[in-house]
Amino acid sequence: MTRPAARLRLPLAALLGLALAASLAPLQAQAPADFPSKVDAIFASWDSTATPGCAVGVSDAGRIVLERAYGMADLEHLVANRPDTIFEAGSVSKQFTAAAVLLLAQEGRLSLDDEARKYVPELPDYGTPLTIRNLLQHTSGLRDWGNIAGMAGWPRTTRVHTHAHVLDIVSRQRALNFEPGTDWSYSNTGYNLAAIIVSRVAGEPFSEFTRRRIFEPLGMTRTSWRDDYQRIVRDRAIAYSGRNGQFEQDMPFENVFGNGGLLTTVGDLLRWNTNFATATVGGPTLVALQQTPGTFRDGRGFDYAYGLFVREYRGQRDIGHSGSTAGYRAHLLRLPDLGVSVSVLCNVASGNASRYAYDVAGAYLGDRLKPVAEPKGVDLPEAVLQARAGLYRSLKTGEPLRVTYEKGALRIGRTPAVATSATTFRQSGVEITFDGESTTPSPRVRFANANGTHEEFERVAPATPDAAALAAYAGTYSSDEVEVTLTVAVENGDLVVRRRPDTKEALTPVYADAFESEIGFVRFRRDASGAVTGLSLGDGRAWDVRFARVGVR
Repeated sequence: MTRPAARLRLPLAALLGLALAASLAPLQAQAPADFPSKVDAIFASWDSTATPGCAVGVSDAGRIVLERAYGMADLEHLVANRPDTIFEAGSVSKQFTAAAVLLLAQEGRLSLDDEARKYVPELPDYGTPLTIRNLLQHTSGLRDWGNIAGMAGWPRTTRVHTHAHVLDIVSRQRALNFEPGTDWSYSNTGYNLAAIIVSRVAGEPFSEFTRRRIFEPLGMTRTSWRDDYQRIVRDRAIAYSGRNGQFEQDMPFENVFGNGGLLTTVGDLLRWNTNFATATVGGPTLVALQQTPGTFRDGRGFDYAYGLFVREYRGQRDIGHSGSTAGYRAHLLRLPDLGVSVSVLCNVASGNASRYAYDVAGAYLGDRLKPVAEPKGVDLPEAVLQARAGLYRSLKTGEPLRVTYEKGALRIGRTPAVATSATTFRQSGVEITFDGESTTPSPRVRFANANGTHEEFERVAPATPDAAALAAYAGTYSSDEVEVTLTVAVENGDLVVRRRPDTKEALTPVYADAFESEIGFVRFRRDASGAVTGLSLGDGRAWDVRFARVGVR
């Protein structure tokens, strides 16, 4: 039985805002006379036949006003990048996957509040609802499958991963990073599952559905998906990374998509952005919903909508996304109240597409953008700053945070923080609050992140384990979730971890039972008697993956 068409739920304020935006559609501005030369200067380091490079496009009120390209698409065959060269867009792709899901929801073929297991029974039952909305807004708690694959020794692009691998890895995860809807952690897994859901619900390949329903109606004739990495794609730029002063190919040889994998041009991305004003695909309700940021279960908001970050840049609403896959880099931004979009695609890992995109927007708009606001700081005595310095650990993940005092400034990680009071600091839009009196070592520090999430850290003592303490960790540890065995041993007075076939990494002590390594962040676990019975491995988007010590009950 076919479900009746269902309306997408949208806050009244969003609908009114869309109507107002349509009635006050910005008129195209006159580009500064020196705009092309300013763009050339931004990309000057890639304007060479000896390097890869980038392409850039700018549109104003729906009309493309600039398209340029720099560097080479293929260094072996000396093929130059052109404005219509096809690049891979990395996570810029996510907004297209989200739009495909929203189209099906608009037609009543699924609901964003359906449990994902309804369409992907391979997902374990975690005893709590995990919805399609959670997948699209990174609030599912699902571990990123790429991080799990990396723990096993096969980071993304080192083998031909497919959606079958994604489903296999997901099916083995017995725990989530957090309860769905209560926190935020960027996860490609959610978008791979979303693409799978679209295919299963639509009854056709995801690539075909998006071609018919999105790309063709918008005239995106040079856009497709890398669903078969062996397929020949004419005019595609090869991706590169630098090593030892030389460039080498760095291609995404994998058949996973939806999270990334969009093959496109800067012009096609601008055509897509125009749809948020014209609503040719989806209509006004859908495009407004796609730009509506989400909320946690407790009502707190965050800055991610459906495949799009919704932020502020120099006094303007800024809606867009960056992307990174293998050696490709990308950024697509839209300043809707000014009607201006910028797309940047690069085929070199050191190409800072996000910085270039904002630099281009600044060159085009000039004083229509507010100056960059620097937080106003206060001078604090050295004793106050020294009291904040120290080693802390995250209450979420256990990962360490180093706060240091250097040359009159407090550094959070490697970046200086600006003091706004004796206990509060700001760094890159993050508000940082230390507990404790002005000159008393702070027991805790809290981060209010710019995206609406929070994280708390507690002070810990650095560890300096002796030989006997290190020997207690030696043993073999195994995980069914990762399908790998790790061997920990003491060699020449240092603790090391080995993984087949030939990986050997040092384990560097951080705090009690906690070590850093190239394999991930390691915390050894003990039973009530104090015996080491296992370890947990963390790696950014996969928290607390448990390994049991072999031979210990």
